[in-house]
Amino acid sequence: MTHSTIVFQRPASPHPQSTLWQVEEIEALFALPFMELVFRAAEVHRQFFDPNKVQLSTLLSIKTGGCPEDCGYCPQSVHHETPVDNQPMLSAEQVVEVARIARENGASRFCMGAAWRGPKDADLQKTLAMVSEVKALGLETCATFGMLADGQAEQLKAAGLDYYNHNLDTSPDKYGDIIHSREYQDRMDTLGKVRKAGLNVCCGGIVGMDETRQDRAGLIAQLANLDPQPESVPINNLVKVDGTPLADAEEIDWTEFVRAIAVARLTMPKSYVRLSAGRRGMPEAMQALCFLAGANSIFYGDKLLTTGNPDVAADRALMDKLDLSAL
Repeated sequence: MTHSTIVFQRPASPHPQSTLWQVEEIEALFALPFMELVFRAAEVHRQFFDPNKVQLSTLLSIKTGGCPEDCGYCPQSVHHETPVDNQPMLSAEQVVEVARIARENGASRFCMGAAWRGPKDADLQKTLAMVSEVKALGLETCATFGMLADGQAEQLKAAGLDYYNHNLDTSPDKYGDIIHSREYQDRMDTLGKVRKAGLNVCCGGIVGMDETRQDRAGLIAQLANLDPQPESVPINNLVKVDGTPLADAEEIDWTEFVRAIAVARLTMPKSYVRLSAGRRGMPEAMQALCFLAGANSIFYGDKLLTTGNPDVAADRALMDKLDLSAL
């Protein structure tokens, strides 16, 4: 009996960056049969990445609570009655010690977050030493400090910052339902300053905020049409916190979250797609499907700013089961 050889033909290169993605095109991707969508995303993932490698990041809140913004999902806002109190900024020594432990546990990137609308110059100066010392440990450095004023991105770059995170959160049409204290364009302006300074961009959003599938498509269109596309794209599943306006948001079906991961991979083939907040509530099998669909980065550790995250031992056990290794 003769067996014919099947030649696997990979799909053509995805959407050219010179052509903007239309929301309707992305909605069509979301509407594909689930297995077909995941398969297509897995094909594209393999064109640009090793599917058995995952980038590990650790996130530390260096300044928790007291944020003047009114983001409907955030327990750190002064506008919401939540268990999160306003706390002073950590010292550089405290931050570096956490970063050292993260490195020992296998993280390659260390992200520092602060609950600010934007950093005052005096606050920014304190963070520059943190960035430099974390960079000296051999880790990639990332910061999320809110909106940046002119010149601040350049100072962070000079201190050794590699990535700046500034999420779009949701689509332009949905944005006004979630946040009232800053405009969508404010976020785009900060991303422009980050790019101008030569920093890598970490930019994603949140699903599960009572948005429609069209809103999710609108978010991904905004991300995919950034030029250049973000190097890292965190996709967060809303963590509902009592006291926030979104505490009673309707749960989305788990398949819809996996679809969001797959569509992000298809539209941003060269970006790291990070399985981010909300992972503690995801069964292992759901996480495995997200990795299959193109997620290749996770936040690694026991806490994401103020909400829980699977601990290091659990992450390592899952990676072992899936034969995944750290980048």
